[in-house]
Formats: sequence, structure tokens, C-alpha cells
Amino acid sequence: MGTQHINDLVKNEIRRSKGILRLAPAWVGRTILLPGKRLKLDRRDMYPFGAGNGAITERWMASTGMVDNGPTTTENEGMSFIAVQTVSGIEKIMLKDAIDIAGDMILGDRIMEKFGGLMAFAKFYDFQTPIAHHVHLKKKEAESVGASQKPESYYFPVELNSIDYNGAYTYFGLEPGTTKADLKKRLENWGMGGDNGILELSRAYKLKLGTGWNVPAGILHAPGSLVTYEPQHVSDTSLFFQSMVQDKFFERELLVKFVPDEKKFDLDYIVDCLDWEANLDPDFRKNHYHEPVPAEPFDETREKGYEEEWISYGSENFSAKRLTVLPNAEVVIRDSEAYGFIMMQGVGYIEEELMETPSIIRYEQITRDEFFVTKDRANQGVKIRNISDNQNIVMLKHFGPDNKESNKFIIDKL
Repeated sequence: MGTQHINDLVKNEIRRSKGILRLAPAWVGRTILLPGKRLKLDRRDMYPFGAGNGAITERWMASTGMVDNGPTTTENEGMSFIAVQTVSGIEKIMLKDAIDIAGDMILGDRIMEKFGGLMAFAKFYDFQTPIAHHVHLKKKEAESVGASQKPESYYFPVELNSIDYNGAYTYFGLEPGTTKADLKKRLENWGMGGDNGILELSRAYKLKLGTGWNVPAGILHAPGSLVTYEPQHVSDTSLFFQSMVQDKFFERELLVKFVPDEKKFDLDYIVDCLDWEANLDPDFRKNHYHEPVPAEPFDETREKGYEEEWISYGSENFSAKRLTVLPNAEVVIRDSEAYGFIMMQGVGYIEEELMETPSIIRYEQITRDEFFVTKDRANQGVKIRNISDNQNIVMLKHFGPDNKESNKFIIDKL
């Protein structure tokens, strides 16, 4: 597909849809742990590329970055596509291509000039068990292997968590007083006794639905078994420090996959990939746990037919909101930057585009639950109409870096 053709399609679609771009689901398979099967994907489609490629355990939203599943990575896995309505039907354009070619129309001139593209996305992940204790590389270490750092945040949506698999807790960081020698000993014993016991050096926190955590790069974490909404920087790099999760063994290669070849057995280098000050923080919960924060006072916005709250904040790389539109309400919502969103509940219209929350999804289905709102449309305001007389519309909205509205949460860090 040529550059001019993509530019014309994007321009025409923005005009037709009034800046509301419909996105097709981007499913991701993983082989490391059992799937939770709570993402509404039809059970018949859990293994679309065969068992060897793993079950579908994630859905990436407004993504411009590829998954790194090694040899099992499938074509364009993790990449989002715009579903463009043409006279001959739907034509799909990769979101990354659209932004590379026509980013000024989608993200605006300022973001394109400063960042060159969309630097954040959101995803759902869904496993039956907690994930192994792991860390995402800081900027320097990530760049040494040609990758990007991966700060992220978590929010636990009530709509997808009727089942928690009795694992609604996450280990974060290291117990204050833990030394580098303590940690190296656990890595030296990789797999010799099965579990290398690294969680004995960490601290578990009970997870609460409707809340979240901010997790900068460099912090060890073993996420619990809740379906998690995760805004993050565009990256897919991890060092796994835990050798076994509920009798599932993790090969040592997962510890050093994103470590330079000459450092793969250098335990001093590996433990220095951590942000030690953050991992040993005695006030970790105080500094990373997030309760929702109203974007505006609820007693004012309820009269207008909606409630909106910040659910991911405090990071320079991304932020997210939860918007609720009340039954039969019609509202206009304005934001300072472009954003992607996913429907969690309800049915209605955004401008003239039908949006609906599906109960079940086939793998190749192009749903109407995921969209991207352009910069200009976000600034002008989107009209949302809830056509139900008994249920709310609920959507989760994620933003990239340098969002003027969310910068107020990081002013002390700047």
C-alpha cells in the first residue's frame, strides 16, 4: 500500500468519522503460563496458530509496537489496525503506518515534532496464575540491547474480574534490607531446587478492584492473576528473576534474553539492572498505589450525565482515565490530547459511530469496542450518546506522554 494511498485513506476516514478511528482487536498469544480466558475471545479461537504458539492471553490497544515472542511471534502480532470504511467495504491500515505518514492529522504537530509517533499503548493481560517476578529494563540497559525502557501501570477493571483464580496479590520490589549478595544467591541457584525462592525476598500486596499501581522501569514485580489493564511505554522486554511459578519452570534464558551476550553470566551486571532505591523503598505502597482521582467533581459532572476519573497517573510516559456516561445521557467530553479507548460496558454512539461492548469475540472479528480519537477531535470535544435506559457506558481511555492534563500529577518530579 503506497504512502499517498494511506494518506488519502486516513484523511478521508478522519473527515467521514469526525476524527473517531475504529480499531480492530490486536490479540497476543503467550506460551509461558495458562490463559485466564476472561477477555471475551471465543473459546474456539484460543489457539489460532496452534498450541505451539500459546493461547491468547493479551489484547493490545492502539499499539504501534510488535510483540517479542521469539520464534513463535506471528506476523504483525500486537500491531493495531484502523478499520477504514470505503465504498467497497472495510480496508485495514496499520496504525503505525498511518501515524508515520499522517501523524499530524492523528496526534497533532506538537506530539509528532517532539516524539515522532505514538509512544504508549494499553493492553489487557489475563493469566490463571501470577506472573514470575521480573523487571523491565531502564533506559540505559534497554538501549544497550537495541530496545526501549518499559515503564507501566496497572488498573484492575471490575468488568473482567468476576473470577480471580485466588491469586489477587502482587509481589513488588524487595524487602528492605535485602542485599545484592542475597539476590545473586537466588540467581546462582536457578532451577537447582525448582523454585529459586526469590519471592522470599519480596513483599506481597493484596489487589483491589477499581484501583491500580504505577510501576516505573527497574522495579521487580510478580503480577497477580487479575485481568489487568496496563498502559505502558511501547516496548516488550523483560528479565525474569523467578525460576518457577506454581510448578511451571522458567528457563534461565528468560533471565538474560535482553542482556548483552558478554553479560549473560555476569550477576553483578544483572542485579544492577534494578533500581535498588525504588525496590527497597519502605514506603512502596504509599509511593506507587493509586486510588482513582476524579477528573472533575462528581457532584458537578453527574448533573451533566457523566463521571470521569484518573486511573493511571504519575508517569511522564502515559496516563489513563475511566469515563462513565449515565443511561440516556448525551454528553460532550473534551481532552487535551489524542487517545485510544476500549469499551467496558454499554452501547451508544460517539459522534456518528456506533460503539458497543461485545459479550463474545471471534479472532478475526472487527468489533466496535475500540477506537482512537484524534487530537483535533479530542480538543473540540466528542459527543457521546448512551442509548440504554438502564446501564452505563464505561470506557477506559489511555494517553501518551506529555499530556497537559495529567502533567499535574508529576509536577513535583519535573
